[in-house]
Amino acid sequence: MALPATSSWLDGGWQEVYSALQWIQFTMAMLSVTGSSSIIAYAVFQNAVRSPEVRPLFYLSLSDLLLGMCWLTGALLYSAPTSKHDLICYNLQATGQVFYVASFLYTVNYTWHLYRDLKVKYNQSLNRMPPTVVDYASCIGRAATILSSLVPFLLMVPVFCLGNNSNCYQNFSQKHGCLLMHTEAAVPTTEPLTLNGSVCRVMHFYGVGVFLVSFLISFVAILVVLVRARGLYKRFVNSTGFLGDQQWAMIKVVEQRVVFYPIAFFCCWAPAVLLGILKLVVSTSSKIYMALLILQALTAASQGLLNCIVYGWTQHVFLSLKRNACRDVDTQTPLLRSQKKFYDSTLPASPPDAEVSTSTLL
Repeated sequence: MALPATSSWLDGGWQEVYSALQWIQFTMAMLSVTGSSSIIAYAVFQNAVRSPEVRPLFYLSLSDLLLGMCWLTGALLYSAPTSKHDLICYNLQATGQVFYVASFLYTVNYTWHLYRDLKVKYNQSLNRMPPTVVDYASCIGRAATILSSLVPFLLMVPVFCLGNNSNCYQNFSQKHGCLLMHTEAAVPTTEPLTLNGSVCRVMHFYGVGVFLVSFLISFVAILVVLVRARGLYKRFVNSTGFLGDQQWAMIKVVEQRVVFYPIAFFCCWAPAVLLGILKLVVSTSSKIYMALLILQALTAASQGLLNCIVYGWTQHVFLSLKRNACRDVDTQTPLLRSQKKFYDSTLPASPPDAEVSTSTLL
């Protein structure tokens, strides 16, 4: 986040800190790009992008990939500044903000899809939900996916338009302007406060405010959705009758993930959130900023890696997809695989207890 713009903060000590931050950001961004790319490549390779269970994770990984590319570009620009370094860094930071707000919303979208799919299966098993309701829920899911990309871009339009017109990119003239988030000054310190300076100050705090508000809304939404999913899953399992050891074990897994998902989301962005709050309310010492900057480089830049592990490779849907693909490759010819799809489509629906043990596990 923003640092006090004094010369003492840019001495040799801070240059060493920024050099360390560059390597931390570069390493974590590379891991983030690798992790999110693995989810995208696997979903495309398995032809599962259109699957209702995989589609939300695919778009979440795509936003993480683009965000990781922004982090990676910022780290590279620190060691290889260009002639228009300030202009590039300003627009790169604004573009990065579009992607991490989009990542927030896609995380909410992912958890909401888990809850929606569970609710549809629960209502179908008990209340005979008509297909029109399922189609309506699917349309809402598509609209939520589109809005998760559109809303962040619309929120950042003032930063792109007003900021560039007011030459706010001059605040990124220092070498570290492309590192992390909001490392620029609110206004240029070498100039008196003018109309352009006032606009830049407003845009600066507007950007910090968008980040903090979007994080808070997303975090609360994830908590609410997962708590509701936990209660619905218990009712779903209870509706099948007798609860054996397997059913209780699955309930325990769901309860653990209800706690783990918000914790992982919060820990990933907590240092950046603390820096944003400190920027808005008080000025702080160099030691506090130094610690939070390092933590931010370790956590925020690794979001793609964390998400691919938490929401991807540890999930039942992805693991079952991998097992099914391996079984088909080992035992079936292409003709038999095509016939299997036809025969599966003619079979009656599986009983509710079978659904509980497979596709409804979070």
